[in-house]
Amino acid sequence: MADLKIKIKNLEFKNPVLTASGTFGYGQEFEDFFNIDHLGGIIVKGTTLEPREGNAYPRMAETASGMLNAVGLQNKGVNYFIEKIYPEIKKYNTNIIVNVSGSKIEDYVAVAEKINDLDKIAAIELNISCPNVKQGGMAFGTSCGSAAEITKAIRKAYKKILIVKLSPNVTDIAGIAKAVEAEGADAVSLINTLLGMAINSETRKPILSTVTGGLSGPAIKPVALRMVWQVAKAVKIPVIGLGGIMSAADAIEFLLAGATAIQVGTANFIEPQISIKILQGIENYLARHKMSSVKDLIGAMEV
Repeated sequence: MADLKIKIKNLEFKNPVLTASGTFGYGQEFEDFFNIDHLGGIIVKGTTLEPREGNAYPRMAETASGMLNAVGLQNKGVNYFIEKIYPEIKKYNTNIIVNVSGSKIEDYVAVAEKINDLDKIAAIELNISCPNVKQGGMAFGTSCGSAAEITKAIRKAYKKILIVKLSPNVTDIAGIAKAVEAEGADAVSLINTLLGMAINSETRKPILSTVTGGLSGPAIKPVALRMVWQVAKAVKIPVIGLGGIMSAADAIEFLLAGATAIQVGTANFIEPQISIKILQGIENYLARHKMSSVKDLIGAMEV
């Protein structure tokens, strides 16, 4: 069997397959389908300082080769997570990562400080790239200056592994990746959803209550792959690739483009066991190509 272990700084992952925030709940929802412990890690849904109701319905729409969502970071707040969710999921024998979001820097910092005290949380994923909230979210991730500012503030408050999730809705994603790297990010994850919209031609009204929303699924994979490749060449920290990964072949493409690990997102809605099937597919690929370690795939695209 090939060695599937990867590392982000001093944090070891048993394999490079993670689940993307917002598509896997808190892991509990998938326990009936497979053993969560087999994954390299799970990234729980976006967590904010105060409870959020999210956006009005309708807030999801199917599109060609993908889906639009405008959920708006609905969650019951970090205190609820600590009191009710954390005791139930800390049993998992895998890395649990909390996606952290907010409306202003002080909110992000407050959440990070609270999460810092939880022994079984291995890392946070700083969400500065969500296109579905009116304040914060993507606003912090669209310029080098604001991305650097919030990363610096969180780095002071949070002592464990810090992953920064980047927005594709920018002109120079490599520049933003370098800016957060300079302020202490241990890794970057990309891409978050692309900004899109859908219209009902019969009613002549937008389908989503928010008019625009985040596009995910196979439709965005070529863009995600290109951006992962660009960022992996620009930074020295690990890159976690996501965006339209539906199969082991997709995941392997991201590894070849330079990703150290991958996240499975929208595919979880279609096939609940897809993460494990992708992991098995990576193992089969390594065996078929007589490769001793998954690390041999990282950045191995021949240009």
